[in-house]
Amino acid sequence: MENTSGPGRGRPGPKPDSAPNPDPVAGLIPVVSVPAGRGARAGKGPGPGAESRGQGAAAKSLGAAAKAPAPPSTPPGRQPTGEMPTAALRSTRPKPPPPTTSVIRPAGAKALKPERGRKTADPREKRPARTRKTVPSGIAPAGSTAVRTDRSSAAARRMLRRLVQGESPPTQAMSIVERLAGSPYANPLVRSGTDANARKTLDLALSLAETMFRYGAGALEVETAIIAVTAAFGLESIEVDITNQSVLLNYSPKDQTPITVMRVVRSWTNNYAGLGLVHQLVTEIIDGGLSRAEAANRLNEITHRPKPFPRWAVTFSAGIFAAAIVGFIGGGPLASLVGFAGTVMVSLLQRVLGRWRVPDFFTTAASGFVVTAMAMIFWSMEVPISPGIVVAGGILLMLPTGRLVSAVQDAINGFPVTASGRFLSAFLTFGALVAGIAVALVMGALFGMARLDVTDVASSQYSFPVTLLLLAVALATICIVEQSPRALVLPTVLIGLAGFLVYQLAEAGGVGPRLTPAVSAIFIGMVARIVALRMGAPQLIVAVPAVLFLFPGLAIFRSMYGLSIDAEDMYAGAVGLFDALTVILAISGGVVLGDNLGRPFTRNLNGNDRRNRRR
Repeated sequence: MENTSGPGRGRPGPKPDSAPNPDPVAGLIPVVSVPAGRGARAGKGPGPGAESRGQGAAAKSLGAAAKAPAPPSTPPGRQPTGEMPTAALRSTRPKPPPPTTSVIRPAGAKALKPERGRKTADPREKRPARTRKTVPSGIAPAGSTAVRTDRSSAAARRMLRRLVQGESPPTQAMSIVERLAGSPYANPLVRSGTDANARKTLDLALSLAETMFRYGAGALEVETAIIAVTAAFGLESIEVDITNQSVLLNYSPKDQTPITVMRVVRSWTNNYAGLGLVHQLVTEIIDGGLSRAEAANRLNEITHRPKPFPRWAVTFSAGIFAAAIVGFIGGGPLASLVGFAGTVMVSLLQRVLGRWRVPDFFTTAASGFVVTAMAMIFWSMEVPISPGIVVAGGILLMLPTGRLVSAVQDAINGFPVTASGRFLSAFLTFGALVAGIAVALVMGALFGMARLDVTDVASSQYSFPVTLLLLAVALATICIVEQSPRALVLPTVLIGLAGFLVYQLAEAGGVGPRLTPAVSAIFIGMVARIVALRMGAPQLIVAVPAVLFLFPGLAIFRSMYGLSIDAEDMYAGAVGLFDALTVILAISGGVVLGDNLGRPFTRNLNGNDRRNRRR
């Protein structure tokens, strides 16, 4: 079928119903002759796509045919040989506009470029009218249901992937600075650039670690102090290995020679005031207030500074502590006096044996022997005292309280080697104390001393206010013995008194004899962390003296008497000794648990918040 163009419009005309009329287009559209071989093969009619191919070829040659001269016309009724009919050669596409035609665009508008691969629609062609499909009400389209189903399935798959895989890779390496999270040294102010002399920084960190270990700090506190100080001075690739007696540091920067240094701690001393000063020094270093040289000078001053209390004050305070604890447990004035005399003698004996370099095991055994022997001697002289109460008050100072708390803390915080060493040392001290008590009891039996009645339950002979006063005196004197900072003596006393009140409430509530000390220790550990960090000291300085009155000294004496003297009560003595050890471990674990429970209340004392409070 042919398409004709209207005169002078360039638009496709209406399709005729009958055969085309060649007259209206004569002389307007040139006729192009195409050889027979181009349209169809010889001896065959045109193929199914011959007409469309011919129309396309004619459309491409319109411009060239317009310039070429018109061929001679053919008489009507005759068809030239080798030529196709004229109707098949007429173009069905409209005549393109002249090249001089321009499109008027607004000022500043950019010319539109057709996208590649897409055929630009001709505006002159008629487009079919758009029809809108209507869906009856109450019936949802099938496509929307499928889309909703796909979206729900995708959301379910994403949720399942989060539950199974998690948001972060489980094998991702953790930076060593992240160990400071939750510690008093979190968010250190890191100095920009690398340290030109890393060895001096490592030596300073080792000196800090050695001093903290000597003064009784835990392994976690020592490790966090080392990481914070080295990070503050620009050392990032640091590895720390801490055991019971040694601290090893390895610094391995990229493309440089690694450095490894180690320091061995061979002595310990009671100096909580020095530990508090080292804690303040580390805090000032990570806040950016001290250089490395200034920090080294400050540390040298701390290690050479005398302790806050002289020796005579420590000896006298130890005797006062024993006398107050004896009265607090249930002894009378004479029992307190005997306890005072025995503890003073033990302090003098320990000083002499320490000067002779006698090992701690034998020193502790000799101290336990002296306290028990004096109580048995005065009791055999018919002095109205209870030997068990006197011995219980005398051996509390010999118990390795701080070492046990640090050992439990190290075991919980992931230092098994250090915890094992401290547990072994603490149990050796405990064994030496028990051995000294047993030797004194056996010697008393050999000399014909009467048997003791250790089954009576002791209770304080004084009123409740006097009992609180005795406990306050005992807490204050133990702070002097442990060389605590002067500013922390009163807070320690108040926290210990509050812990005793919690102990009374737990006992009245029926918690039980084994868990009641643990509940009180949890409270003391939590409050001690809050108060100590606000006053610029670690938690150990306040918590250890405040929980000392909870330790079962009387139960230890009773158990050792059953094991050493009374063969019939040997089983009961072994069970009692096991119960005493259980209570001691429960108290130590309670202090550590309280320290962790107090962390949310001390977050504002870390990092930038701590620096803002100082300003």
